[in-house]
Amino acid sequence: MNHAKQLRRHFLRNACILAGAGALSSRSVGQDGAQPGGVKLTVGDAAGQTVPLDFIGLSYENMQLEDPKFFSPANRGLVEQFRNLSPRGVLRLGGNTSEFGWWKARSADEPPNRNIILKDGSRPATYIFAITPETIRQLDGFLQATGWTCIYGLNLGYGNPETDIPEARFVLETLGPRLQYFQIGNEVDNFIRYKLREPAEWNTDRYLEEWLVIARAVERALPEARFGLPDVASDVTWLTRIADLWAAVKQKPNVTTLSHHHYWGGPPSNPQANIPRLMMPDETAIKQGAVAREAAQRMNTAYRMTEGNTVFRGGKPGLSDVFASALWSANYLLQLMSMGYSGVNLHGGSGHAQAVSVGGSFVGEAEMKDPNEPHPKPFYTPIANEGTLAGSGVDGKLNDRYLLEPVGYGMKFASRFVGATLLKVDFDPGPVNAVAYAARQPDGRRIVAILNKDDARTLTVNLGGAEVREVLAAPALDAKQARLLAGAEAAAQVAKTARSVTVPKHTAVLVELPGT
Repeated sequence: MNHAKQLRRHFLRNACILAGAGALSSRSVGQDGAQPGGVKLTVGDAAGQTVPLDFIGLSYENMQLEDPKFFSPANRGLVEQFRNLSPRGVLRLGGNTSEFGWWKARSADEPPNRNIILKDGSRPATYIFAITPETIRQLDGFLQATGWTCIYGLNLGYGNPETDIPEARFVLETLGPRLQYFQIGNEVDNFIRYKLREPAEWNTDRYLEEWLVIARAVERALPEARFGLPDVASDVTWLTRIADLWAAVKQKPNVTTLSHHHYWGGPPSNPQANIPRLMMPDETAIKQGAVAREAAQRMNTAYRMTEGNTVFRGGKPGLSDVFASALWSANYLLQLMSMGYSGVNLHGGSGHAQAVSVGGSFVGEAEMKDPNEPHPKPFYTPIANEGTLAGSGVDGKLNDRYLLEPVGYGMKFASRFVGATLLKVDFDPGPVNAVAYAARQPDGRRIVAILNKDDARTLTVNLGGAEVREVLAAPALDAKQARLLAGAEAAAQVAKTARSVTVPKHTAVLVELPGT
């Protein structure tokens, strides 16, 4: 797909509104090279799926479950931020630490004797953590309080039917309809890198063999169980190969979803991981989507991006934690909606579990100009806890205050398309780095999202009678905060005439079109 065609694809939706505390400075049509004549944007007929109501998702490490107070209805600040992102969503529990956890059914149970070798060659016992029945009961209360459901990761690296079935049984019986499916294994295409399998014995075929042993055993014990696979880190050819093998599989477990991960770039030390490149089209995501869609169609399943974010290994300061990441996440989610995905789970969480998952520390901290400057841990988390903002002057422990980070604001902007049916868009922004998406909401109203990712040019779009509903904005792409404005505050950011709307540079605007 060429760049011009990619810029023409697009859509959107309605939801709750988070108004920013205070408006940004107003901008006028004539500033910074605004296009006086305006560009044409035409919205056509239905062109894609109705976006699932639970499209919005977050991904956390399984190790987060070692603390039963975290995913708990009593953790009101976190409950509030989940509901703030979307009244319905999907919490995915997995990550690298899903291979290190063990099910502690009774208080007297002892941890298994595992010869764990991490990516750096070390074997720290601190990576072994327990998940208890109390944690799952608290998780159920958390899901009920948020209105979300859950994807639950079982151990494949060190797991087997004997270890996984008791955990799966308690999880399914406790969560009931709030459990979407079990994911067995995390980033299985990286098992050799993670020292979880020997190179000579590991490939897609061997993975599927091992996966089927556990999945079939779980399904025999729990006939209502559902599954996803393969949750690869990046090599989506595994999805194609699994689809090739699936037709010959006998006693097929109930697979509902094909899954993969996507991190835009990295590691944090890579100079190519920068804001200008983050604002460009993501060709890898487009290619992944085409492969995932084809494999899922052959297996008659949904396809979901279950873990990802900007820069892998915890994110990069000055990129993952600034406003540019908000425009990235808004565009990424809208793009995957337009490609037919059932949902997206962006990765985040608390500092400890996330640090463990990437080797014990956040390598991005070495890229900071001032290591004492307050920053989220990890840098890319959509929701941060005030107590874990390094250098914030707080005690460094979890408290009841949770903050939406820039990536989270982008997710919230994209959530306006949830439940809406995507519409065709004919849009050519010329030299301006911009994209547009459109959709019809269930009540018949048409909405359009215009994302101006350009850091130098405003964009005037000919949209007669359009009403500005929301604006995602910040003073600069590298600003540490984002604002999602509505009503009069939003209108103050956008110059509008009877025939056009002018979108300021590095700003996303959501408008409603007249009529139905």
